[in-house]
Amino acid sequence: METKLKSTLEALEKTTEEYWNISRQTGNFMNMLIKIMDAKKVLELGTSNGYSALWLASALKETNGHLTTIEYWEKRQCLARKYIEDCGLSNYVTFLTGQAYDIIKNDLKDMYDLVFIDANKQEYLSFFEVVHPILKKGGVILADNITSHYKKVEPFVEAISNHSEYQVQLLDLPDGLLMAYKL
Repeated sequence: METKLKSTLEALEKTTEEYWNISRQTGNFMNMLIKIMDAKKVLELGTSNGYSALWLASALKETNGHLTTIEYWEKRQCLARKYIEDCGLSNYVTFLTGQAYDIIKNDLKDMYDLVFIDANKQEYLSFFEVVHPILKKGGVILADNITSHYKKVEPFVEAISNHSEYQVQLLDLPDGLLMAYKL
């Protein structure tokens, strides 16, 4: 891992509680998964300050892929842009600001290899409904905070677990990461 990226990730780990960042273990897992899948198109819902985007974009640099990341709060998106630029990953990331559901439904036409959901927990089911059509067969949905916010995400977990087109596994990573493979 490049020195600038490593030091930026370490600095952002000190902001985890303020920005609700994923754990280092979850970031490392997603980074490895992108490389294993040789993913080219990744969608992230919930950029926050860019901690997870750094993990995703650094893997996509290796696969020659691209990340599209959506954040509701412009202030957070600005922080993420700065960190991505500082780490030399700008060519691998497109930033979109606004309501993720609306942006996906109205503006995204590409098909994605992997979608990472880490935004408003009560909207996970709605996100799944708009992400399903743009996820390639053989693609993966990752959703964070499944155990830490179970009551809020329960409708999503039930829907995706019972969906005939998905094989689902809850991973024992901090806060609980759901992994769903589209059959």
